[in-house]
Formats: sequence, structure tokens, C-alpha cells
Amino acid sequence: QVQVVESGGGLVQAGGSLRLSCAASGRTFSTYAMGWFRQAPGKEREFVAGISWSGGSVYYADSVKGRFTISRVNAKNTVYLQMNSLKPEDTAVYYCTVGRGGSNWYTDLKAGYWGQGTQVTVSS
Repeated sequence: QVQVVESGGGLVQAGGSLRLSCAASGRTFSTYAMGWFRQAPGKEREFVAGISWSGGSVYYADSVKGRFTISRVNAKNTVYLQMNSLKPEDTAVYYCTVGRGGSNWYTDLKAGYWGQGTQVTVSS
């Protein structure tokens, strides 16, 4: 059974940093894309960042470019999201997703295995 578990969320002041982790288990994920989405209260879930199976390709939403960095360690089936210069508008539940092997990385992530989410709150 595939499990995806996020950790590292919390409360931080604007301008601060947090590092989210996502550990996947139940199969080998080293050949699949991994990524992060977020959902703020009253808003739709939105893409944040994605990374190819090799880590050679990374993708970011415009709103987080230059502030967030996604990385992965395949030996640990883990993906990370380093978030710097946080803003109150980054407040959301952050979800990790692991692809199932689709040809398009974005649709693969959306159709992938999802975690339960971790809350990130940025105070002004």
C-alpha cells in the first residue's frame, strides 16, 4: 500500500523559512515525478513545485520562484521543499504528491498519490 506523509509545517513570521519533507513508501518512487501543491482557505488547490524522477528538471509556480526550492533524495524516497522569504499569502495546507508514471509530469502529479497535507501559517 502506497503511503505519502508530509512533515515540517508550522507557524513562522513573514520573512522566515520552513523546510517541508515528504516521505513515500510502498513501492520504489525513484523513477516518478514528485511535487507539492497547496490549498489556502476558500481557494482551489494550486501547484507549487515539481521535480522529475532524476531531479534534473524542476518546475515552480511564478508566485514562489526565487523563494522556494524543491529537491529529492531517491535513496530515501523523499522530496523536500525549502521555503524562504515566506509571505502571509503562502499560508495554506501543503500537499505532497507522487506520480504514477504518466507521460506529462503535471497531469501525472495531479493524478498521483497524495499525502494528508501539512499546515503552513505565515504571520505578518
